[in-house]
Amino acid sequence: MVCAALLVLGVAVVAAINLAMVQATNKRLVSVSEAAELGAAEPFDAILVLGAGLYADGRPMPMLASRIETGAELYLAGAAPVVLASGDNSRAEYNEVAAMHRGAVAAGLPAKDVYLDYAGFSTYESIYRARDVFGARRILIVTQAYHLPRALHDARALGLEAYGVAAEPHSNGQGGRDLREVAARVKDWVWGLFKPEPTFLGPKVELKPGAAPDPIETPSS
Repeated sequence: MVCAALLVLGVAVVAAINLAMVQATNKRLVSVSEAAELGAAEPFDAILVLGAGLYADGRPMPMLASRIETGAELYLAGAAPVVLASGDNSRAEYNEVAAMHRGAVAAGLPAKDVYLDYAGFSTYESIYRARDVFGARRILIVTQAYHLPRALHDARALGLEAYGVAAEPHSNGQGGRDLREVAARVKDWVWGLFKPEPTFLGPKVELKPGAAPDPIETPSS
């Protein structure tokens, strides 16, 4: 009986956290054109494009390709002066951000306006580093719609002003991603309370148009 009550309580807590996170961030979801209008009224520091995944040959998987494309659309619409691509480069042979840089340049962005965060190992860490390494305070976040409530919650918990722009969804495997996201929202809600430091911080980098360092390529690139 006690176990059943605890189970029901646990489910209720998880559901409440998820519902509250979605509802609290819903008004922060904007289109590309709306983001451009917001940026014209009050400039954004950067368009933060969150990493996703690569094929074995180093090409972005469809979800990541969509994020890069949406980030490029925002930049070309004048929503922000630079793009900050944040992803995983924890292994020498796996370099999400170098692939994101190539995709952004192929979409028409100047290479020197695309900054790279090689230690964005999670949503929380990407946003923490955007604040503490890159000095961002007002950002646009690009990822798929199911992921945006958590990303926007993390930004708010860390004191950033953020709006989210949804990249094109990809239905293949989305059921599993949705289930993982339920748990991930609870995890980030806890992290938002205690605010642990990310795996790495490092030297500060100023986000200035035309001044982004050249990407670090790896064997898979």
